[in-house]
Amino acid sequence: MKDSKTEILVSGGLPKLETHSRCAGSGEALLMPSLLPMALESSELALNRKARDNWGSSLEFLMSCIALSVGLGNVWRFPFTALENGGGAFLIPYLVVLFVVGKPIYYMEMLLGQFSSRGIVQVFDFAPLMRGVGYAQLLALGVLATYYASVMALTLRYFFDSFASELPWSFCRAEWGDGCVSASGAQPLQGPLSRNFSSSAQLYLQRIVLNETDSLEEGIGYPSGSLALMLGISWLTVTLIIIRGVKSSGKAAYVLALFPYVVMFILLVRALTLPGAYEGVMYFLTPQWEKLLEPQVWYNAVTQVFFSLAVCFGVIIMYSSYNRFGHNVYRDANIVTTLDTFTSLLSGVIIFGILGNLAHESGIKDIGSVVKAGPGLAFISYPDAIAKFKMFPQVFSLLFFAMLFMLGVGSNVGMVSCIMTVLKDQFVNVKLWIIVVSLSVVGFLVGLIYITPGGQHIVTLMDFHGVTFVSLVSAIFELIAVGWIYGTKRLCQDAEYMLNIKTSNYYRICWSIVTPVVMVVILVYSLLTMSPLSYNGQEFPLAYRVFGWCVSGCIIGQLFYWALYANCKQPKGSLKSRLNNSIKPHSDWGPSDPKKLMDYQMFLRNKDEENSKNVNRRCVCYTAGDRIFG
Repeated sequence: MKDSKTEILVSGGLPKLETHSRCAGSGEALLMPSLLPMALESSELALNRKARDNWGSSLEFLMSCIALSVGLGNVWRFPFTALENGGGAFLIPYLVVLFVVGKPIYYMEMLLGQFSSRGIVQVFDFAPLMRGVGYAQLLALGVLATYYASVMALTLRYFFDSFASELPWSFCRAEWGDGCVSASGAQPLQGPLSRNFSSSAQLYLQRIVLNETDSLEEGIGYPSGSLALMLGISWLTVTLIIIRGVKSSGKAAYVLALFPYVVMFILLVRALTLPGAYEGVMYFLTPQWEKLLEPQVWYNAVTQVFFSLAVCFGVIIMYSSYNRFGHNVYRDANIVTTLDTFTSLLSGVIIFGILGNLAHESGIKDIGSVVKAGPGLAFISYPDAIAKFKMFPQVFSLLFFAMLFMLGVGSNVGMVSCIMTVLKDQFVNVKLWIIVVSLSVVGFLVGLIYITPGGQHIVTLMDFHGVTFVSLVSAIFELIAVGWIYGTKRLCQDAEYMLNIKTSNYYRICWSIVTPVVMVVILVYSLLTMSPLSYNGQEFPLAYRVFGWCVSGCIIGQLFYWALYANCKQPKGSLKSRLNNSIKPHSDWGPSDPKKLMDYQMFLRNKDEENSKNVNRRCVCYTAGDRIFG
């Protein structure tokens, strides 16, 4: 018998069991009679689970995570969120939240997905009572994917507009009246300059591309024909990439992840060479310390980290579920979160360099008031910089909006793939292409709402009620489920078994205490300070606000419905006994491979025996500490 492992033949046709030496105190492991029935049952269940596809290589997984997390959330959302929260003042809360919320959750979700080879819903087999968290995140992901595609449609519209002999947003039009500043600087100012001036890039977005309405009193209007075509192309692109699952999306990830950086560095050089760029960058990097006392800034930092890293939406769990068991996700989690932060800072420097130039040219000292913050900022400031190129601005514009489109595709591929995985796990006999095409058609039809004259109002409404607010609630329940119901200690044991890595106290404390507390405080603050939602300074009509809260209620209601369902499915008994049973992991929870699953159960048994030897030397109140540091 070998020292490193023991091979045990199990009757009933089950494969050999390889038990690591760290699972047995003497270097050998025996399958205890009391453990045999459970091992046989769990192995039979594991055998019934359909074999899961895997990434073509470890690099494909890393590139897919980069393409998912490094996307429009960095280039489109981060700059205007920073602008709304005082520029440089936003950086400190953002970085603090990244280290106490973003990085721990990202690593946690990678661990859960790879360890169990389960998707966003089935991963909650570790605590069936909390399965509603998976469904809530799934619905929020559906809302996010549909309006995300509408932003991709905008990038395609600008891409095709870039073929014009003169960039259409670079000059002022007569019908725009006074106060228009030409983005290219080739036209003299029409009329006297006032604080209400607008750049030609801003007016082009609002009046030509979006045909934006001032309010929703008369409805949202009809979809734009040109944007509907662009929306269709966006969904077709996503469909073709994921039509074969990770086998096709993994190959596309190389281009989706790497090409955007080439264009961003070129744009960085151009932005920093514009007059006034220095003042804009310093506005971005200089902290306004008084802003740190405003809870709203911290709340926005949390939502930005969520949106940027795509945590607590289930996509990270889904991507890592296609990994080979034992892949070093600790390394990948650190790479992706660091690169995501770098990209956000890079895009912030570019944007604020451009804003500094706009302020310089218009004579306005307050850089924060140069343009209106909002989702359209990336479609105002970036095109404005492109228009200032003296040589071949069309070529650079094509490259830039191709990059922006790729960033959107990389993120949306992950979102739709996550939904696709849940449906495929549920309807195993349905062909994958049928699920993908059906999702794309539904996504396209829903997305038509966002390309109407009132579409940006609806984007704001659904972003808060269907994504931001509900993801905050579901994240809290996810952290409670993992940190306290399943247990930080158990998760760390899983990481040790899978990666042979001891989890640091930093992650243990964040998973169990710091991150949940931060999330609860942010949620309580948002509820206490909540005011009627508005867009461009105008409150939404009552009917739209009611609809928004109905969406939030439907998504959050999944938490309670599935908890009740899990409780009712338990054997008859007292409420306490049913609750206890519904928070226990399923018997087949663990690695999908039956051999590894039995090995894992032996590993846990050995850990329990080691802990029981020291129980007498512990004080009475050791339980909570043991669940964190045990």
